[in-house]
Amino acid sequence: MLSANDISVSFGATPLFSGATFVINPKERVALTGKNGAGKSTLLKILSGLQSPTSGSVSTPSGTSVGYLPQVMQTSDERSVIDETLLAFEDVRRLQAEVDSLTREMASRTDYETTSYAALLERFTAQTDRLALIGTDNFRAEAERTLRGLGFEAEELSRPTRELSGGWRMRIELAKLLLQKPDVLLLDEPTNHLDIESIRWLERYLAKSRAAVMVVSHDRAFLNNVTNRTIEISCGKLTDYRVPYDQYVKLRAERREQQLRAYQNQQKEIADMKDFIERFRYKPTKAVQVQSRIKQLAKIVPIEVDEVDNSALNLRWPPCQRAGDFPIICEDVSKHYGQHTVFTNATLTIRRGEKVAFVGKNGEGKTTLVKCIMGEIPFDGTLRIGHNVSIGYYAQNQAQLLDGEKTVFDTIDHVATGEVRLRIRDILGAFMFGGEASEKKVKVLSGGERSRLAMIKLLLEPVNLLILDEPTNHLDLRTKDVLKEAIRAFDGTVILVSHDRDFLDGLVERVYEFGGGQVREHIGGIYDFLRKKDIETLDQLHELGTAATGTISSTNQKAQNSKGATSHLKEEHSNTRAASSSSEAPNETDKATARQNYEQQKAAARELRRLQRAVEQAEAEVSRIETEIAQLEAQLAAGSSDPALYKRHGELSSELEAAMQAWEEAAANLESLS
Repeated sequence: MLSANDISVSFGATPLFSGATFVINPKERVALTGKNGAGKSTLLKILSGLQSPTSGSVSTPSGTSVGYLPQVMQTSDERSVIDETLLAFEDVRRLQAEVDSLTREMASRTDYETTSYAALLERFTAQTDRLALIGTDNFRAEAERTLRGLGFEAEELSRPTRELSGGWRMRIELAKLLLQKPDVLLLDEPTNHLDIESIRWLERYLAKSRAAVMVVSHDRAFLNNVTNRTIEISCGKLTDYRVPYDQYVKLRAERREQQLRAYQNQQKEIADMKDFIERFRYKPTKAVQVQSRIKQLAKIVPIEVDEVDNSALNLRWPPCQRAGDFPIICEDVSKHYGQHTVFTNATLTIRRGEKVAFVGKNGEGKTTLVKCIMGEIPFDGTLRIGHNVSIGYYAQNQAQLLDGEKTVFDTIDHVATGEVRLRIRDILGAFMFGGEASEKKVKVLSGGERSRLAMIKLLLEPVNLLILDEPTNHLDLRTKDVLKEAIRAFDGTVILVSHDRDFLDGLVERVYEFGGGQVREHIGGIYDFLRKKDIETLDQLHELGTAATGTISSTNQKAQNSKGATSHLKEEHSNTRAASSSSEAPNETDKATARQNYEQQKAAARELRRLQRAVEQAEAEVSRIETEIAQLEAQLAAGSSDPALYKRHGELSSELEAAMQAWEEAAANLESLS
């Protein structure tokens, strides 16, 4: 479907990679991995035709379409969300207009025996067949379904795109790309601006797509759920591992161990030869053997070992004075923008040393509450910062705020003070900016390199409260692991705003969920939270969540009116927890409550299984129809002109649309439990 033939890329005299040769087959899911700056984004641009390689070529069969989503893109500000998204169908509309024009021309002509009329008829038949294969129904409905899957609410579809953040605009571009249904999808960090639920939707979409996919992502869970093949760029070479990402990690470790043993053996052999040459160079009786060793030495091809960054990338925040017991206390905090309510009555207490996560769809108020804590925006309610709290804040756009004209060294030198200025080069070296890399201008750095540089700036001052807003965007997998370990070792308090499930796993012990104007507290790690979401309906989450997980806010008037009842439930839940932790036996009321909760959980589990079966049956029907369509299209592509095939193709297309609608309804019912 798409093949790279001996591609090499060099910038000046510096080679980036060379000899890249591989084929992406239909329906393959390929993860493209490598450290930041290895050339992943460059390779995607070459495959999409936006950039030419230094040597080599890319070839695709005639009629194969390639869609590319870059990390950064300029978008229009002149249309609404839905109108901008519908531009994905411009090619289809042009094709429809051409078919209509050809139809009118054929109706107005009577020279049926001429060569020009035969050419016109052939063109009309070909374009009509193309239009039938693509389908022209329900463009708007399909666009709305895709936008909703990527996190847009129904009322937001008419919003002007100029009012949206860069992350939401990127979602529109992703929606347009998916709606175009190219044969090959090239995705460069598609999850950077998606929340957890949107990422899960995208995973399901790609699993059902008939397109081949090559994706660059630093989201390990996303790669494991989507891809079945891994191509790594390392040491300027491409290595193809035909396994999912987790298996690739194991195979790469085994491969490097083998390379290292072979390298060590070769180095010993070289050392022995050099030693022999030096010892017997001037002995006439050994002249033949010496010359033989010299020739052997010249013929040895050095064994390369896959690069592993051994830079001392150890993130350690300097010690800071001890903060009070409660660094953050929020009581009935609300934020409104005009008539729009972001959240109301958010009440939470974060204790010293806790590591918590803020999760939820984009636009639900995670970053807004962070800005309230930082004092950047006004709010209603009470928000107290504890005694001796020193905050280190990493914003989403921190890397973009760097001065592109400064060098890496000057960027840090400008903010360093005291003894730190004497250790700037050591610090830069620890973050893989050693040697000449420290003299690079910021504007030529990759997204991951800029993020690392912004993180260095955060490290220069001692803090005891870290607030990190999407810190893993653009960080490579190794740097993310190191950052995770540094946060784990940090003895202060941490608030993490992140959609990266793998990064949050094992790091946080409490999750605050933002959604529907509410902020809800969930005890446990990120996967405890996701499992809980899979067995509770939204109604249960809103109505029973107070007793089950500690609801701490509400937006509607009904919740306001029931504030006393909610407080009673909180008190009852608190008393229940205290009783369960004591040595006394539970009373009959506790037992009855436990039985009631157990029956509710059983009923929820039964409903979950029923909906899962419905989704599986719908998926099987979609798969069956897609298989039959693929077989039919193969016959048409082979040159068959049987009218019955086109008729059957139209019938199957209608069946597929109905099956997809049934699947979406079943999936929506299942998702209502999450």
